[in-house]
Amino acid sequence: MKRTARVPSHLSESVHRRLNAYALAAGAAGVGVLALAQPAEAKIVYTPAHIVVGNGGVHYFQLDINHDGVTDMSFFTMLNGCTSGCFAELYAQFPVGNQVRGQKAGLGVYYVSALRSGMKIGDAGMHTCRRSSWCAMANSGTGLYGPFGKWLNVKDRYVGLKFDIKGKLHFGWARLNVAVKPTRVRAVLTGYAYETIPNKPIIAGKTHGKDEATLGRLAQGASRVSNEREP
Repeated sequence: MKRTARVPSHLSESVHRRLNAYALAAGAAGVGVLALAQPAEAKIVYTPAHIVVGNGGVHYFQLDINHDGVTDMSFFTMLNGCTSGCFAELYAQFPVGNQVRGQKAGLGVYYVSALRSGMKIGDAGMHTCRRSSWCAMANSGTGLYGPFGKWLNVKDRYVGLKFDIKGKLHFGWARLNVAVKPTRVRAVLTGYAYETIPNKPIIAGKTHGKDEATLGRLAQGASRVSNEREP
């Protein structure tokens, strides 16, 4: 009489444990491969700084925001000779093609916006400075000579800019503290950052890319689980 082999309907508990461990290890390996195979994620490059422009420091500073040897914007101060009135001014200057977040204040005059942390920096509100590529930030004078501008005695405010890297436009920010008195102005550049993906907006004050960090944590978490469960 021919016998038919019987297939057990349930696997033993030890076999189940082994299969689960293999599945976790395979899943962790898959996540690791996925992380390596992904195209370049959004990345923000941040540089801390302490550069004094104006009173107590330099009167002209060229900022190379992505460290490629090309000036992306400059800060400079001007002091009136006090013949008809005393005042000091702070300006930002941009190469042709670069733009700044700001607003028009008069004939050929643009003010640089003093952005707060968390504000989005994109195409909205971007301007090309008209007066020899200058944009006004602060004027420290009195009476008819000021004070005026968006940067009067502010702390941790941001310049939002759009600048060229090898023919492609990127968004970035520069953070400053500005102190204004009747005959002097002092700006301290405390840091700056830019987004590595062309035309991708950046958030004022943000110093790292969220997507990149999230993917890294996912891969690390899966690897940690597989190591803990490895038989």
